[in-house]
Amino acid sequence: MKIEFNIYAYIILSALLIQLTVDIIANYLNIKSLSQKLPDEFKGFYSSEKYAKSQEYTKAKTSFSMVSGVFDLIILFLFWFLGGFLWLDSLVRSYNYSQEITGILFFAVLLLGRSLFSLPFSIYETFVLEEKFQFNLTTVRTFIMDRVKGIILGILIGGPILYVILWFFINAGDFAWVYVWVAVILFSVFMQYIAPVYIMPLFNKFTPLEDNKLKNLILKYAKSVDFSLTGISVMDGSKRSSKSNAFFTGFGKNKKIALFDTLIEKHTSLELLAVLAHEIGHYKKKHIIKGMIISFIHTGILLFLFSLVLNNKELFAAFGMNELSVYAGLIFFTMLFSPIEMILDPFMNLISRKHEFEADTFAVKTTGKLNEMIKALKKLSVDNLSNLTPHPFFVFLNYSHPPALERIKALRKN
Repeated sequence: MKIEFNIYAYIILSALLIQLTVDIIANYLNIKSLSQKLPDEFKGFYSSEKYAKSQEYTKAKTSFSMVSGVFDLIILFLFWFLGGFLWLDSLVRSYNYSQEITGILFFAVLLLGRSLFSLPFSIYETFVLEEKFQFNLTTVRTFIMDRVKGIILGILIGGPILYVILWFFINAGDFAWVYVWVAVILFSVFMQYIAPVYIMPLFNKFTPLEDNKLKNLILKYAKSVDFSLTGISVMDGSKRSSKSNAFFTGFGKNKKIALFDTLIEKHTSLELLAVLAHEIGHYKKKHIIKGMIISFIHTGILLFLFSLVLNNKELFAAFGMNELSVYAGLIFFTMLFSPIEMILDPFMNLISRKHEFEADTFAVKTTGKLNEMIKALKKLSVDNLSNLTPHPFFVFLNYSHPPALERIKALRKN
């Protein structure tokens, strides 16, 4: 069957090309907005050499992102226009397995192919680009093991959940999308509980924070804001990178606050307290719950819309497919919906940035450590070679966190 350039094909093609064009424009504006003059706020933190290096890093990352993005699009177009989807569908159907297993094989081959094509870029990014700017601490063994563990987890976790999704859409009739929605919600909540305990430790070592001045300071603060803290972990972030960070994850007894070992090395106890208070702020302001609710609503809408086009012959014809299937339909629908996602993503980032401002404010109000919070933000920017003057359009499209200067300005106003 030949690929039919119908309305669905034109929508998907237009969306992909528009997305690439928008990315090129945003990246161009972002590079043009780089200022050789160090912002006054960062004087005393950035040396002239370090600041120049941060701009070089931004340019290098931008170039890498554009090259890899264009390459991915070319590979997709080649696979699509040369009949790759039909070829793969015929291959997996030839084994005469159930539709669910056939679908899992279909996804597995696509993911494997994508991983192989992206592998050179991952190697370059880790061992060339990040190495050039003294960030990379990943060994070849760690790099390989990360991917092996990822594949195993994909088989053990991704395989069963995909089987359930396919089974419902194949067997459960018109309301299959509702059953799948419920299953996805339950699985997501379940993963929030088990990930901190069983999955994250597969990739990093989490060591309880030693009983010292910092720990006592944190526990005292947690008690003052009525936050039940079961433990504070130090994560060996230096296993892969010299960059610093902290994060909060999990629920109930399994909630975890982790500080990168690189963060602890470069910050004072009061600065670390401010950073941790920011993470607790996300919990106290219910940002995690709000994020999950938005995600669940988003997923429900996607599944409902997918159920409407599941048996659309024109959509399959746009990819040269002879037979309809749930598994291929999932792939095609994801591409069809990309124009909507292209519009939604920046607004999701807008909500995320709002939450970051709120967590910053919470941290300062509950600790009273305005100067320490600002110093921590500045140090993080310097250590990570952050772009201090990103273009607003680039921020709107891509930033889940506000730029450091905006965060500092907002803190000084409160």
